[in-house]
Amino acid sequence: MTARTLKQKVAVIAGGGKNLGALIAARMADAGVAGLLLHYNSDGSRAAAEATAQALRAKGVDVVTFQGDLARSGVAASMFDQAKAHFGRVDVAVNTAGVVIKKPIAEVTEADYDRSFDANSKAAFFFIQQAGRVLENEGGIVTIVTSLLAAYTPFYSIYPGSKAPVEHYTRAASKEFGERGISVNAIGPGPMDTPFFYGQETADSTAYNKSAAALGQYSKTGLTDIEDIAPLVIFLLTDGWWMSGQTVFANGGYTTR
Repeated sequence: MTARTLKQKVAVIAGGGKNLGALIAARMADAGVAGLLLHYNSDGSRAAAEATAQALRAKGVDVVTFQGDLARSGVAASMFDQAKAHFGRVDVAVNTAGVVIKKPIAEVTEADYDRSFDANSKAAFFFIQQAGRVLENEGGIVTIVTSLLAAYTPFYSIYPGSKAPVEHYTRAASKEFGERGISVNAIGPGPMDTPFFYGQETADSTAYNKSAAALGQYSKTGLTDIEDIAPLVIFLLTDGWWMSGQTVFANGGYTTR
């Protein structure tokens, strides 16, 4: 099997302006990518996305930013079309975007449900669909899901519930895109040390999550560090491209199936 690299390749990263997405972008720059499109969703993320883009340009990477709600009709297509028009090609695509809602089932509103499924399921579907339309042969797609897909816990119904369909999208896409040499995978991190995690947790639940992983004592924070996930994304797009259709639980022994 031929080795794959990111040298002179072009990547699209949803949620690429900050946190895990920004770190993946930096790792891709270190690996030699020629171009990056960094997606961000809202005006509140604009400054972080532009700062990330500027830092990557200083490394010699051609970077463009794209704002949009990927759950809205046609936005994912416009994003990939913009990347293709600007760079001339797109080789790999990574979706780190999502929304966490933690509530008892009795308190979940219709608006909560719609917001969760829009961000975590609908947007993920059209990201994969449009990546498959535009990617060059022998490319790769990775979606960030959650280790809660393998958890037995209260209060998290619609977050992993809305991420669960992505496993099916991943498997179907890996079969459909496989004849073009495109691998498609999902990664389920444990609770990560980012604002994405802390926003809905209490001091007690945070302490529990920091104690739950078998390897937690070896983490800087007791949680999954974004530095633990970014190399796995790079691996699946390069040396690990032979893996396809999989959900990889990268969580230090937090949950398993």
